[in-house]
Amino acid sequence: METTATTDTPTSPPTVIPEESSPAPSRRGAVIGGLIVLGILALLIVRGIHSRAVDEQELKHSTQQAAIPSVTVTHPTGGSESQEIVLPGNTQAFTDTPIYARTSGYLKKWFFDIGAHVRKGQLLATIETPELDQQLQDGQADLKSAQANMDLAQTTSTRWQALLAKHAVSKQETDQVVSDYAAKQALFAAAEANVRRLQQLQSYEQVVAPFDGVITARNTDIGDLITAGAGSAGAMAPRELFHMAAMERLRIFVSVPEIYSDNVKDGDKVTITRDSNPGQPLTGTIIRNANAIDQTSRTLNIEVDIDNAKGQVLPGSYVFVHINLPPGRHALTIPSNAMLFRAQGPQVGVVRDGHVQLTSVTIGHDYGSTLEVTAGLTPEDLIILDPSDSLANGQQVEVSKNSQLGAGK
Repeated sequence: METTATTDTPTSPPTVIPEESSPAPSRRGAVIGGLIVLGILALLIVRGIHSRAVDEQELKHSTQQAAIPSVTVTHPTGGSESQEIVLPGNTQAFTDTPIYARTSGYLKKWFFDIGAHVRKGQLLATIETPELDQQLQDGQADLKSAQANMDLAQTTSTRWQALLAKHAVSKQETDQVVSDYAAKQALFAAAEANVRRLQQLQSYEQVVAPFDGVITARNTDIGDLITAGAGSAGAMAPRELFHMAAMERLRIFVSVPEIYSDNVKDGDKVTITRDSNPGQPLTGTIIRNANAIDQTSRTLNIEVDIDNAKGQVLPGSYVFVHINLPPGRHALTIPSNAMLFRAQGPQVGVVRDGHVQLTSVTIGHDYGSTLEVTAGLTPEDLIILDPSDSLANGQQVEVSKNSQLGAGK
C-alpha cells in the first residue's frame, strides 16, 4: 500500500464572508410599534365612545331633570284671619216725625223756624178756627138745655115716686116719668161728650212740640189754609206744618251681606267714619237686627245707635260702618297666589308623592293677599305657590328648597 505523502501547505485563514443584515428584527419593531399605536388609538376611541356615552347619559338625565318643574310650596294656615268689613250706612234721627194739624182753620202765627231747638210742649204755631169756635158755643148751649131738661125730669121723677108711695098715682105713670128722666140723663151725657170733643179740637189750635228736638222743616206760613189730618194723596191732601227730629241719639241702618250675617251680633261695638270728617271716628253699638234676610237684596238689616249729644253727625248723613268679624275656627287661610281659576271652579295644586293633584276648594272670605278656605284642604297639604297655567293633574314636580314648609303648621 502506497502511502501518499502529503505535503503540508500553509493554509490561509478562511475567508469570512459577512452576512447580510436580516430584516426580521426591524419588521418586528415596526409591528410592535404599530400595534402600540393601534392600541393607543383603540383606547382613545374606546374612551371617546365611553365619554360620549357618559355625556349622553348625563345629558339625558339632566334633560329629564330639567323637564320636571320645580315648585315652591307651603302649608295652609290653620284658622282664618279676623276681618273688618266696611259697609255704607244711612243715618236717621232717633225720633223723626212730621207734625200735622189736628184741626182745620187758618194759620195765625208760627214761632220757630228751621234749625230751632225746641222742648217738649213748646208752642210752635197757632191756628184760627172760627167754625170750630161756633160749634163749641152751640154745643155748650145744647149742654145747658140738656142739663135743664134733665134737672126737670129728675124733679118730676122724685115727685111721682113720692106720690106712688101714697098710692096717689099709678105704677105705670111713675115708670114713664122715671124712664123720661133716664132719657134726659143720656141726652145730657151726649151733649157733655160733644162739648168735650169740641174743646179738645179747640185745644189743637195750639200746635206744640211732641218731644225735645230740632225743627228741620217748616212748610207753612201765616194765612195758610190748614186741613186737619195726616198726609195723603190728592190736591186737598193735608200737608205737614213742621218736621222735627231728635238728634241727641241717632240710628244708622246698615245692610249686611248674607255671608257675614251669622257673625253680626246684637251688642257688638262698631266704628263709624265719615268722608266729611274722617279724622274723628265714632263708636256705635249694634242694637237690633231684622232677624231675617231680605229676599231682594240678600242682606240682613241691622240698626246701630250712636250718642250724638254734641251734634257731630247730622241726620241723613252718609257714613261708613266698620264691623270686626271674628276669625273662623274651622277654616284655613292660604295665599291668594296659590289659586287656579278654571272651568272647574277655584282649585289649588297640591303636591302628593311628587305629583300634582288639582283640588277643588270652597272660598269663604277674600282678605286680599290671603283667602279663607272652608273646604277642600287640610293643614298638612303642600299647596303650590304661583302655579303655572299649564299645571296638569298628575304632573311630576320637584319641591323647591326655597319652600317654607314649616310656615303654615
